[in-house]
Amino acid sequence: MAQLFPFSVYRYNPAKTDPAKVLTQPYDKISPEMQARYAAASPYNLIAVEKGLIRSDDSATNNIYTRAAQALNDWIAADVLVRDSAPAFYAYFQDYEVPGLTERRVRKGLIALGRVVDYSDGVVFRHEQTLSGPKADRLELLRHTRAHTGQLFMLYDDPSRGVDGILERSATGPATMKLLDEYDVVHSIWRITQSEEIAAIQGALADKKLVIADGHHRYETALAYRNEQRAAHGNDDSDAPYEKVMMTLVNSHSEGLTILPTHRVVSGLAKFDLPAFRQRLSEYFEIRDVPLTGDSSLRASAALGQLVNAGSSGRAIGLYAGGDKLSLLELKLGANLASALPDATPSQRELDVVLLHSLILGKGLGITAEAVRQEQNIRYEREAAASMDAVSAGRAQACFLLNPVRVEQVMRMALADEVLPQKSTDFYPKMLSGVTIYRLE
Repeated sequence: MAQLFPFSVYRYNPAKTDPAKVLTQPYDKISPEMQARYAAASPYNLIAVEKGLIRSDDSATNNIYTRAAQALNDWIAADVLVRDSAPAFYAYFQDYEVPGLTERRVRKGLIALGRVVDYSDGVVFRHEQTLSGPKADRLELLRHTRAHTGQLFMLYDDPSRGVDGILERSATGPATMKLLDEYDVVHSIWRITQSEEIAAIQGALADKKLVIADGHHRYETALAYRNEQRAAHGNDDSDAPYEKVMMTLVNSHSEGLTILPTHRVVSGLAKFDLPAFRQRLSEYFEIRDVPLTGDSSLRASAALGQLVNAGSSGRAIGLYAGGDKLSLLELKLGANLASALPDATPSQRELDVVLLHSLILGKGLGITAEAVRQEQNIRYEREAAASMDAVSAGRAQACFLLNPVRVEQVMRMALADEVLPQKSTDFYPKMLSGVTIYRLE
């Protein structure tokens, strides 16, 4: 069962600093340019903890991790970070415009502590594989700071939307914190302190399975740290701080959920023979060329519209190799995917991104799975216009445009202990780091 706990968070003190100048995007989304901008915004910006700066005098005892811990301690001592007086849950709302559309949505989440459990316990499920490098980095940071600053993004299934109702009622008064980020997303939190509401939330979510939407590396870091502490202190204190991790839980039936596609841009192939490539694809795909007109934005919008309104199979990938046309690769009706993709599960064969990586990139272009992992001939791009512009400008040989994965596909595959290919999901917007901080005290 999912065990959730209210907690006394640390938050930035609005009397000392502007939250908009100190919170950051998740650590793995921070580019060097963003890092520099954050550092210049405020001496208290969380970037000093999340990423730090490598210096020439770094040593085993003086490095980015020790400086991160010192910054956190200094900010607490100076009341830049203050701890709430009583445990609480928090409603976390994000009001945003969907990229490429004029529609605004509000994603509604619950910030809580969740018990750290092994995947084998059947409570927390992942939908993607993790890499050793990011986990080693986050573990070393956690060892030094003993703090979780970023939100794990967890999905749960509740068609009745009972917890959503409590969150909505809690959000009718003045927000505890409200800010606008660099992507014009409005982030707001409200404290939930009434014991009956806390109990109702705990009861409603007790039987739920939790699927990690974002934060796989951080969850597995929390697991590794818990195991280290158990080995050091014994395994008999279920209420120890390291047995819990901070997370934001969102109902998979929420109208505010958005998953964006991540397009693929291909370059550096020794030989790219477009006619021969199209011929190889014809075994599995009907190829239909559609004209594109207008500026970059209009062409990209038209291309994505063609994908949404794909042909009879409902499975289509866009190929753009320059010029004024998009090639729609529509999966043929009756295509024998079991034979073509013997190593994929039936659920994985339902994903366009699997067709792209296995049939198109692998069999069509000879880009191996290892090359994909190393990003040797491929890079990932959220914006369709930027993907197509790279081809038009000669920086890439082709790009492949995708429809987004559906949230029900993510839930179904995760709960079946299956994983999606790398960069299959892009949950938008990201949850800011530093909205709340859990100190393992």
